Amino acid sequence: MSRNFAPEHEGFRRQVAAWLDEQLSGPFAHLRGLNNHVDSIPERREWEAALGKARYGCIGWPEEWGGRGASIAEQVIFAEEYARAKAPSRIGHIGVELAGPTLLLHGTEKQKQQFLPGIASGADIWCQGYSEPNAGSDLSNVRTTAWLKDGRWIINGQKVWTSMAQFSDWVFVICRADSGTRGASGLAYLLVPMNQPGVTVRPIRQMTGEAEFNEVFFDNAETAAENIVGQPGEGWKVAMATLAFERGVSTLGQQMHFRNELDELVALAKANGAARSPLIRQRLAKAHVGLTVMRASALRMLANQDPSPTSGAYTYKLYWALWRRSLGELAMDVQGLSGQIGTGEADFNALTHMHLMSRAETIYAGTNQIQRNIIAERALGLPREARGALHA
Repeated sequence: MSRNFAPEHEGFRRQVAAWLDEQLSGPFAHLRGLNNHVDSIPERREWEAALGKARYGCIGWPEEWGGRGASIAEQVIFAEEYARAKAPSRIGHIGVELAGPTLLLHGTEKQKQQFLPGIASGADIWCQGYSEPNAGSDLSNVRTTAWLKDGRWIINGQKVWTSMAQFSDWVFVICRADSGTRGASGLAYLLVPMNQPGVTVRPIRQMTGEAEFNEVFFDNAETAAENIVGQPGEGWKVAMATLAFERGVSTLGQQMHFRNELDELVALAKANGAARSPLIRQRLAKAHVGLTVMRASALRMLANQDPSPTSGAYTYKLYWALWRRSLGELAMDVQGLSGQIGTGEADFNALTHMHLMSRAETIYAGTNQIQRNIIAERALGLPREARGALHA
């Protein structure tokens, strides 16, 4: 993919920028720059609805399902302009970027008709039921169970680190539908309503003071028999398809957000005199170079027409997580002692908040250690690491 866009694409960029500026200078001005996922939830549901009404909520989806059928270039442009405008982080992103594309690929026609309109319109917020206390990065070790009874799936077990579960309407759950199986076999991918007596959500307080993550307990929770994506036993295949969508167009918007943070850090270093240090200047330059490499890698990854993961897809998450952790450490050094002071329980400035959150980024969506194993085994073809009996 070329790093330069055609004239018609730049026209689309102006259109998107104008719409975002109108909304974020008008009815949603109070949401500009809001980057966490726990504040102003009613207003952010309204924002998701506004995006859906303008068909910007999921622009890459087919028009029949509420999207614009946008090209990759247009999706990249929207993601970049969204971040450039400092629009709020999207509470609907798990539905838009993970659940929706998975249903488009593997869902039945009935499932598409039932679930896609709610995601596209911003009416339904989704969360992801993957990790468990003993199956975080080792996803195939899940122990949450499900069995069919009288046309309903009955679900029991626990999920953890479930982002935004406390206000989500639906969750897609990886569970074991065959009690006699181990590892990746015998799993099911279920779509489960959150608002029912059998689902309990307990927030987990983070070191930022927020509670974006949650524990979710299923105690004879239910969902309809037809709310399984794929067949029983195909849960691993569907789950892997969902994870592949995490390396999609949104990576470019993520990088624009990183650019905003780096620009803020450079401005602060100039203002408070930290930039007089040659070491600080060198680290800022290194961060700039790293972000440039990241963008080139993402564009190359998106241009790949092969649906199977490339080496870039395998390495991308590890690369950006380490880059942003270093940026967070640099942010604390540039700020000095003032960066360690908050005015309330969860009231750190944006750069300190970024530093604290960057610690989690080397853990979620696959720890750095697991990512290195994946790169070694799947991308480089090295021998598999020895597994214990539970991983057989």
